[in-house]
Amino acid sequence: MKKILLLSLIMMLVMMFTGCNLDEMRNPVDPDNTDVVQITVNRGATTSSIGTTLIEAELIQSEMVFKMAAKELGADGKMQAGDYELSKSMSTDDIIEKLVSGDVVINTFTFTIPEGFELKDITARLVEEGFVNQTKFEEALMKSYDYRFLEGQDSLEGFLFPDTYEMKMGATEDEIVVRMLDRFDEIFKDEYYSRLDELGMTMNQLVTLASIVEREAQAKEEFPIVSGVFHNRIEDGMLLQSCATVQYILGERKARLTYDDIAIDSPFNTYINAGLPPSPIASPGKLALESALFPEEHNYYYFVVKKGGNGTHVFSETLAGHNKAKEENR
Repeated sequence: MKKILLLSLIMMLVMMFTGCNLDEMRNPVDPDNTDVVQITVNRGATTSSIGTTLIEAELIQSEMVFKMAAKELGADGKMQAGDYELSKSMSTDDIIEKLVSGDVVINTFTFTIPEGFELKDITARLVEEGFVNQTKFEEALMKSYDYRFLEGQDSLEGFLFPDTYEMKMGATEDEIVVRMLDRFDEIFKDEYYSRLDELGMTMNQLVTLASIVEREAQAKEEFPIVSGVFHNRIEDGMLLQSCATVQYILGERKARLTYDDIAIDSPFNTYINAGLPPSPIASPGKLALESALFPEEHNYYYFVVKKGGNGTHVFSETLAGHNKAKEENR
């Protein structure tokens, strides 16, 4: 109470000698200047320290009037921490209202992870763009996360959903991983779990198949067809013979595999091992996941890239037909 009386007395003296009144001193510093001035209110900042910051930024006419206005408006101790965009065209009361409402500037960053990226690709991109520390991100990838779709999984390969993300500046490596896992959780609906049971597949098998479809198919309309080919092969106990699985072993996407490549002794080599690899080989997008869950029903067992077909394929029911298609599309 004594402080308020003292402030009032001082302001009365100021008014007597300057001819100003308090209301005028709450007006904008420059009504025509709408240039944005960014200030930071630190956590635990007092009304007095906030007033000092505003004076230094030339956003208010008087620190004393600011403090008195804050008390009058019931804002003392209620102004929130954060970054704010203000201007000299704002009155003291407008500034106080904004600081109380917590209308802060949220600085964000955006990154895009394409479909078919492996964990190493995701890590490399985020490190290159300066959003993560490589060691910390790799540590985050090794942690356990409580999601239904991760039950029994030993790795996050295939489960960091490919998408465009906007994150708050300063987001931790753990927070980025959780955001991408949350997105997978959003995409993988409850009915998809029911469909898994219908197919008799585990989540690991489904995402593994989807990751192969993602890497093999290019044209959107062919995703369900390619998935159907692999479903047919699995049903009939045939080798999948997916180039994408060998490329995963090699760590590079070779345009043509050699006989030595397809003979590599690895559980991921679908040229020598029946069935699916032990785990996903990349992050499948929504189309690949849905195609793995709902493959097109047909009698195709083979496909080859169509010559001049912009990534589309020729599908065949028999090995003879496939060999002929390969000759015609060399």
